[in-house]
Amino acid sequence: MSAEAPRVLMAGESALTVEFGETIDPTLNARVGALDAALAAADLAGVVEAVPTYRSLTVHYDPEVISFAGLSRRLLALAAHPGEAPAARRWRVPACYDPPFDEDTAEVAQALGLTRGQVAALHAGARYRVYMYGFAPGYLFLGGLPAALDISRRPTPRPPVPPGALLIAGGQALIASVSMPTGWRMIGRTPSVLFDPAREPMAQARIGDEIVFEPVDAARFAELSARRAGLSPAGG
Repeated sequence: MSAEAPRVLMAGESALTVEFGETIDPTLNARVGALDAALAAADLAGVVEAVPTYRSLTVHYDPEVISFAGLSRRLLALAAHPGEAPAARRWRVPACYDPPFDEDTAEVAQALGLTRGQVAALHAGARYRVYMYGFAPGYLFLGGLPAALDISRRPTPRPPVPPGALLIAGGQALIASVSMPTGWRMIGRTPSVLFDPAREPMAQARIGDEIVFEPVDAARFAELSARRAGLSPAGG
């Protein structure tokens, strides 16, 4: 069966959204990535920026250069024959699940009927798809969280988490890029700097890439943190 045709939604006077569906699904996300790549390759006059999400692509444009109708037609044509999205890469991310980085692990373990060690092992043992950046610059949203770690968000936001915090909630995993309050639950932290405005590219992982976590102890975390290193490619 052929994929459902996307729909175009107006998002103000200078943006539109191409929506592929309503679920968190790798196939939908791949279609988003393919359109994002096709749009970049087309280099359309008037397009300012494209923002991929779980299941849609928002395109900001200059209405004095290209109209909503004209851009919609071009995007739907690209979506019909987008070509392939960039090949996925796999990144290895060191992750420390020891104190003081496991602030919410005990609560998560109790709520889910697990031990603290099981929470860390389940999180580290999965492979995650990079679905989108959102909420704050560089905040990395991941799919692939084991069902056993499916837990709701906190009823009230917790105090600010540090950059690199490993967060879970609502069947999703997230890596924080900046310090801020959140309703997500912190079960670890990575020393890797995943987002740096002074670096090119600012964010290394692309939509569709794969993340694997590598557990490290507190001493190794401190050593890696001092280097302020980015992501490292993972093996096969």
